[in-house]
Amino acid sequence: MLGFKGFFANQGSGPDFTDIAAWAERCGHQFKRERDGRGFIVDGEFSGTPWRLEWGPSQRAYIVGHELRLRMDLQLPPDLQMLMLSTSLHESLEKEAYEQITENNQTELGGATPEETRWLTMFPKIQLGGSRLMRAAFSGVSGLPEEGPAWLEGPLEHALLRAAGTLLRSQPPFVLMTLRGKLYLRMLLASADETDIAAALHLFETAGNEARRVAKARADEPVSWSSTLSTAWHNSVSGRRDGK
Repeated sequence: MLGFKGFFANQGSGPDFTDIAAWAERCGHQFKRERDGRGFIVDGEFSGTPWRLEWGPSQRAYIVGHELRLRMDLQLPPDLQMLMLSTSLHESLEKEAYEQITENNQTELGGATPEETRWLTMFPKIQLGGSRLMRAAFSGVSGLPEEGPAWLEGPLEHALLRAAGTLLRSQPPFVLMTLRGKLYLRMLLASADETDIAAALHLFETAGNEARRVAKARADEPVSWSSTLSTAWHNSVSGRRDGK
């Protein structure tokens, strides 16, 4: 773990992440700045499974500015492809996909299009039968029709509803998805605030726990794999790996 003396010695130029570093140390996580000084990485564990949190310049065109990214390899069945996103982002990506297809006289989206967009045209929508706030704030799709709704039962739905009134109250671009056995969270976060970071991590861990539950419930079912899907995590930092 990077102690405070080592952290301040390597502070350099860029934003002040003192509060985030202190929060990470209190929680037993590992904090380090990105090489360019504009962002940071926090590594931790959830029930013995490592996760990585990153904050820095956006890697997605639909997020302008800085974004928060989280990923964790849960070793889920590869066909467990589920996506939840903010309603405003869903509408924006759906419109973009439609325009891309019609303007270019295509029948499908190109391989460079991120899964967040492509899945909206491929998979059926998740029927949200919960509160009006849930239906207004979020929407989603799932490659397997029963697993998406099952993912949202109980704790994850409650966590999303809490986030809708706090972390996501301004309806920022927000994505929560399972792909290739991993769980990902991506959202617009203009500034790195300890409270927001902790809230996003709690939501992420809740989603991970519930994804494990869904996977366990269908452990004996056959698994399929679509080789047409490209990677969901665009790695823009030289030398970084996604654990593959």
